[in-house]
Amino acid sequence: MKLWFLSQSKNSGYDTYDSAVVAAESEEKAKYIHPGRLGHYSVSTGEYIIEKWDGKAAGNSTWVNVEDVEVEYLGEAKKGIKEGVICASFNAG
Repeated sequence: MKLWFLSQSKNSGYDTYDSAVVAAESEEKAKYIHPGRLGHYSVSTGEYIIEKWDGKAAGNSTWVNVEDVEVEYLGEAKKGIKEGVICASFNAG
């Protein structure tokens, strides 16, 4: 699993994410991880489930369209790290 720094500069108002660090196998998969979608633990399967995002920002969105996400490779994650958000920067208003 790899670590990626996601950022965006198109949506800078209140209640928006400006960046996040995520774990994903590839740059393309990383782009589709929404900083606000932390996922949830499924008791029935014993797995951590990442919510899917279609890459489109809705009106008054907290993030941007996937083509506006900038991605930078940070390095390899420790063994056992699952795909998803490690931390995110949210500009609350």
